[in-house]
Amino acid sequence: MALSSSPLSPTLLTTTQSSSSPSTPKLLPSHSPLTSFSFPTKPTTTHTIHFHRLSSTSASDKWRAKVSFFPAFSSKGKDAKTLKEELLDAIASLDRGADATPEDQQTVDQIARKLEAVNPTKEPLKSDLLNGKWELIYTTSKSILQTQRPKFLRSRVNYQAINADTLRAQNMESWPTFNQVTADLTPLNARKVAVKFDYFKIAGLIPVKAPGRARGELEITYLDEELRVSRGDKGNLFILKMVDPSYRVPV
Repeated sequence: MALSSSPLSPTLLTTTQSSSSPSTPKLLPSHSPLTSFSFPTKPTTTHTIHFHRLSSTSASDKWRAKVSFFPAFSSKGKDAKTLKEELLDAIASLDRGADATPEDQQTVDQIARKLEAVNPTKEPLKSDLLNGKWELIYTTSKSILQTQRPKFLRSRVNYQAINADTLRAQNMESWPTFNQVTADLTPLNARKVAVKFDYFKIAGLIPVKAPGRARGELEITYLDEELRVSRGDKGNLFILKMVDPSYRVPV
């Protein structure tokens, strides 16, 4: 699900096909050193007996001696807070994804998948955390990023608003286009919706009915009070931050 609000490329919520018409801009474990310790001893009978006692240690004791205690900590999964910090660091210099190389995209995707694995909101469509206005801070969607245009003609900021209680969504571009699009949502499961766009607003003022093909799907794969990760039906990744939880989408 993409994040553009062009009447011919409704990709803010979906990654459906778009038109190229220029007239409507788109909306590790280490070995333990314990087994290598040795202590200098005097050649006395007592110490010789002690050596033979060690050699008769049970198999389970020998196994314990060879296993380091510390790798258990190093392999433990990271928590959501740490992963969010890593994700935000990874995208900070990528201009919302416009400057991302394929290697950058792979790195971001790997961190996002780790974050998705610790998603605290298992049923986001039933959560109030979903409601409000979100700012797009990273995507792999070229139509949203408008990379085919000169930078001065690209939307500076993209927003997406969702109200789960009314099953409505809205995508908004900022200067210089100010395009918008609204949509109806149909739940497919507790975290995935089908999206059908209804009206575009060119420059935020001129209403245009959306074509029937303006539809797609969006899956919410991570959600908390600050951050949302979503994936569209064409494989694009979207990362958004909450900016206004009180915002209501026009019905």
